[in-house]
Amino acid sequence: MAPPAPPSHTSTSARHDQPLVTRMNAFAQLRAGRKTRRIPQLLIGLVGYGVAVMTLVESGLGAASWNVLTEGTAKVLGISFGWTTNLISLLVLLAWIPLRELPGLGTLLNVAIVGFAADATATVLPHPQGTLTEIGYLVLGLVALPFFDALYLGAQFGAGPRDGIMTGLVRRTRLPIAVVRIGIEIVVAGAGWLLGGTVGVGTVLIALCMGPLVGYFLPRVVVRLPAVAADERHDR
Repeated sequence: MAPPAPPSHTSTSARHDQPLVTRMNAFAQLRAGRKTRRIPQLLIGLVGYGVAVMTLVESGLGAASWNVLTEGTAKVLGISFGWTTNLISLLVLLAWIPLRELPGLGTLLNVAIVGFAADATATVLPHPQGTLTEIGYLVLGLVALPFFDALYLGAQFGAGPRDGIMTGLVRRTRLPIAVVRIGIEIVVAGAGWLLGGTVGVGTVLIALCMGPLVGYFLPRVVVRLPAVAADERHDR
């Protein structure tokens, strides 16, 4: 006997290289089951994401595009990296309006946790000594960033501000995650560089790898949920 087919929304996403989680409003996210797994996964994913962000910054070989923008903005405004991360998160939420993205608990906690986790990591993470250590930080961050990104998205509590831009554009354009994410990374990195952020080989690698790696990890860590009522999904 053939094994049962996966949930329809997952199989459809996989066919289009778009392994997105179910799109639900905040009430449906909270009412959905498996919260004893989903809430810890959400928190671990967000903290890990902040740690990965700062690991890439400390490598000195080029941070992720959003972090380049954050670094440049922090220099211009004269405030900490973490506070700038939270400020940009709030501003990016405005772009959700035309994309009609649905916020949730994950959206709010993303704004509250990621920046502070990055700042805390900066206080305890040793500065890399030598090229090999810098490369080690880069490789570690390059794998950790998309993994923890997928981990918190897979908890199905809504996307963070930046990932909401990605998921919204994927849904609107029907393009693969990798294509949309690469385009976003290039535009954001360019803006950050103009503001004085550091662009390096790591920035290029992250821009090219982030989308495909999130697409790889997400189906493997997403929490499968019971079918969601049509009036709670707001798919269109």
